[in-house]
Amino acid sequence: MKIHFVGIGGIGVSALAKYYLAKGWEVSGCDLVSSEITEQLKNMGAKIRIGPPKKSCVPANVATIVYSPAVPKTNPEIQKSKSKIQKLSYPEALGELTKTHYTIAVSGTHGKSTTTAMIGLLLAKAGLDPTVIVGTKLKEFGDSNCRVGKSKYLVIEADEHFASFLNYWPKMIVLTTVEADHLDYWKTLQNLLRGFQKYISHLPQNGVLVANGEDPNIKKILNSVNITVVKNTLLFSRKQNEAKLLRKVLKIPGEHNVSNALAALTVARVLGIPDKISFRALGAYRGSWRRFEIFDSKIKNLKFKIVSDYGHHPTEIKVTVEAARSKWPFDAAQGKPELWLVFQPHQYARTYYLWDDFVKVLSNLSVDKLIITDIYDVAGREGKRIKKLVSSAKLVKVITSEYKGDRHDIPILYIPTIRQVREYLVNNLRGGEVVMVMGAGDIYNLTLRLRSGYTKRT
Repeated sequence: MKIHFVGIGGIGVSALAKYYLAKGWEVSGCDLVSSEITEQLKNMGAKIRIGPPKKSCVPANVATIVYSPAVPKTNPEIQKSKSKIQKLSYPEALGELTKTHYTIAVSGTHGKSTTTAMIGLLLAKAGLDPTVIVGTKLKEFGDSNCRVGKSKYLVIEADEHFASFLNYWPKMIVLTTVEADHLDYWKTLQNLLRGFQKYISHLPQNGVLVANGEDPNIKKILNSVNITVVKNTLLFSRKQNEAKLLRKVLKIPGEHNVSNALAALTVARVLGIPDKISFRALGAYRGSWRRFEIFDSKIKNLKFKIVSDYGHHPTEIKVTVEAARSKWPFDAAQGKPELWLVFQPHQYARTYYLWDDFVKVLSNLSVDKLIITDIYDVAGREGKRIKKLVSSAKLVKVITSEYKGDRHDIPILYIPTIRQVREYLVNNLRGGEVVMVMGAGDIYNLTLRLRSGYTKRT
């Protein structure tokens, strides 16, 4: 069987491509730019073309075309003329798999990837041999975002953007946190909450809902859901005794990760996995790609640390910086370590809808230097009107006037491009700093450039 993926370099689509490769299908795909992910897929046997979309990119006798929700349906590959070709969006294709497995779907504004990874690793350590499709790469899965198992268990990351999660039919849902996000699609928080309510209704009568009992919006969702499955709801909280032990054994910092681990522990208990196995697995978890990923680096013989993180929502920025400051407390006598944050806002629409939250968080950070780049423009999803209303230059101006962080004299800089940021760092780092590189766009290229000379993952 042949299957073709449009936007195959995406973190979700690529995981599904790997799944079908493991199942023996002939996999092809196209993407606009090459990346670590596309190169990895090529090495696994996928035929990939890089460049603008073309009808001719789709091989003959393809049974199915799967496309990223971010790809316009006018794309010539999707418009392949033969009517017998099945055409599915990534959520639709993944949704078909959820119907044939015991699916555990992890959802929420924050913590989806980490919690999905933890649950997948727990099941694997317990010998349940799950298939795992996650929005990041795991060292334990050979730096892959997909693990193909032979059991009935499927663990997936279920995204709320474009209402993707409404395509899934899980036996168990995990809710981490719910906040206003993706308002370019949902428009209001209330609409988003209704979407989660509908999603929960996809659970069967014997389904299980594992939910964060500390999250106010999750409480609103549960109070509004009038379905049988509420009887099978298990709440987790950092007030549990288990949280104390998790704080001791987890290698990844931050209270948000204690919460993520509690979610995974709750799932494990539902499946009858002994706590001894769960705590051992959670204690061994080393984190994942672009989730507080730490590297030692060096420029001009000056050593410093890089923290690469995917965070792009105000709350994610806040908790990740707090986690960094707890890992590297500031020594007033030594003036070290200095914590620098390089942040790339992701999507004009998100910056516009969450403007006040970004200003509040960014003007209260415990950092020693804040650098903000131009907003990452998500192709095909940005309205012209909104792009005129917000900019990183405006954001820096407002933050500078309102900064209330620990030290009021910190530099707050607008540096437009990744190349210019790197030049600034090369010329201004003095050694010993912790440089956080945050964002969901191409800011990861800065991490790659900073690591190009000397690197060691820690």
